[in-house]
Amino acid sequence: MPQQIIDFWFSDATRKLWFNSTPEFDRELCERYQGTWEQARGGELDHWMQTGEGCLALVIILDQFPLNMFRGSAQSFASEGQSRAVAAAAIEQGFDKTMPAEQRSFLYMPYMHSETLEDQELALQLFDQPGLESNLRFAHHHHAIIEKYGRFPHRNAALGRTSSDAEIEYLNSKEAFTG
Repeated sequence: MPQQIIDFWFSDATRKLWFNSTPEFDRELCERYQGTWEQARGGELDHWMQTGEGCLALVIILDQFPLNMFRGSAQSFASEGQSRAVAAAAIEQGFDKTMPAEQRSFLYMPYMHSETLEDQELALQLFDQPGLESNLRFAHHHHAIIEKYGRFPHRNAALGRTSSDAEIEYLNSKEAFTG
């Protein structure tokens, strides 16, 4: 099953939608993988963490899939912490060292998605590797937002948080990152 997740996520068809999703793709992910996400969220797939492929598949399920499946809702961030724990376990076991750069970038992504400055600083270190240069640029961008606001302002509405005046000004600017 982990290899099926990896094959799906890194297929040519899906690759085009990684950062340019459509409502149809979000729906497809929900129909195909919400049950798998619920299993992973409930710890039923923790045994996958014994291999690099299993860790990568779990990170994709826990970090990437919910951003699409639950777009615009608090649930899209519900398993983010778990995805970081899986990434940390994979890194500790050295699984990341055997992965191609493209796969490694998704294994490290939970740190870029964190609203903790410490995780953001780790993301800068992890993405500062050959083959991950474009990700490093985005890691710097995410880090700067967390450093300035202590959180991602574009998540405030979904998470029921009140935006500060500075965050509202930022969200209404051309520089705003909206996820």
